[in-house]
Amino acid sequence: MLEKTTRDFFDIFRRLKNRDFSGNTGLAIKNSIYQFSTNFVLKIGSLVFTVIIARLLMPELFGLYNLALSTILIFFVISNMGIGPALVRFVSKELEKRKQKNPGAYVFYIGKVKALLYFVSALILILSARFISNVYYQKPIYLALIAGAFYIFFYGLATFFEYILQASNLFNKIFYKEIIFQILRVIVVPLAILLALKNLLSNDQVLFYLFIALGISYFLISAFMFFFQIKKINYLSNGQKPLNRLQKKATNKFLAAVSITIFSGLFFEYIDKIMLGHYVPAEFIGYYSAALGLIGTFIALEGFGAALLPIFSRAGEKTLNIGLSKALKVVLFFSLIVVILSFVLAPVIVNAVYGSEYAPASGMLKLLSVLLIPLPLISIFSTFFISKGTPQVITKLLLASTVINITLNYILITSLLPYGNIMAVYGAGIATIISQFFYLGGLIFTKKNA
Repeated sequence: MLEKTTRDFFDIFRRLKNRDFSGNTGLAIKNSIYQFSTNFVLKIGSLVFTVIIARLLMPELFGLYNLALSTILIFFVISNMGIGPALVRFVSKELEKRKQKNPGAYVFYIGKVKALLYFVSALILILSARFISNVYYQKPIYLALIAGAFYIFFYGLATFFEYILQASNLFNKIFYKEIIFQILRVIVVPLAILLALKNLLSNDQVLFYLFIALGISYFLISAFMFFFQIKKINYLSNGQKPLNRLQKKATNKFLAAVSITIFSGLFFEYIDKIMLGHYVPAEFIGYYSAALGLIGTFIALEGFGAALLPIFSRAGEKTLNIGLSKALKVVLFFSLIVVILSFVLAPVIVNAVYGSEYAPASGMLKLLSVLLIPLPLISIFSTFFISKGTPQVITKLLLASTVINITLNYILITSLLPYGNIMAVYGAGIATIISQFFYLGGLIFTKKNA
């Protein structure tokens, strides 16, 4: 196995040296380079952004921000259910055809579905905002949730345009977009926070303007993508036949299957913060979010799966299995290195990035560094099963993992809360780690027995 892995690495280096991007392997390498670069810009930009607002808001307000964001993103997923994977899968397959191509029809049909889902999710968010903030959390985030309806519209629009570029294998365009967006966000949002703090606004009002500023950032990048990138894609301007009844049925079936997976996945990702929001003060959510933010930054290879999705969608069974094996080896190798470094250097990293006010986050970072092993591997396996057109495989596992996660979160948070708020936060972290490894184990078992 070691010898084969070494050959794979040398083959990649040879292709890079000779600029050989021919075939599916070459295209996967080219896409991966751009996706890795995009992910690197995203992670660095997100880290800079998080550090700036964490230092401006301080632990309590930073915790409220993350609590509001986690809640808003649950509603965002309702407006984005299955849209991305469906768009990439069906458009990629249409572009691969030699005759009777009709990719634009899928873009417009899926776009209509997304618009309907947005209005439903925004209405539910607005109507439930007061109950969520005042009854469940009992924390001042009502106005932030109202601003979330504005935020998810432009966030959703930006992601929709990005999926079109991804489906068209235009990963270089996504890379340029990400650079511009990160610069925009780092300028616009801190300015809004500073103005709000200068005028001595309440915590809820500060968060309201913060999310409005985030929405404006996504609006600007959406306008950039549309006018300078999306309008230049030929198949969007060509005459396209509307999808027939069978095509719509197949698309809707795929959307339904993937949407359950994606909703469970996002709920899986944010349930710890949502449950902690009911039990612990906001500053402890701030410490936990600071540690998780660093974990997200370290997983630079997690986007590797996105680069492989258009390739996997066009590949046969044998090519799929070979590609999966190579991707897993590369990602696991780098993940193990990052786990060791993040565990050993946790106190230094937290102090350097966030400052002494966030010192409790260093212990959480040590604990959560274990997540650097399963998360990137889960991303690769998810891409594999979605590319095969069998999202129901991961849907069942993800639903089971989500139930386990919720159950463990409740048991560990409530059991450890009498020993202090910080112990309850550690309980949430342990629940997340166990459920993620359960999910990964299920994916591996399913793949071996398929």
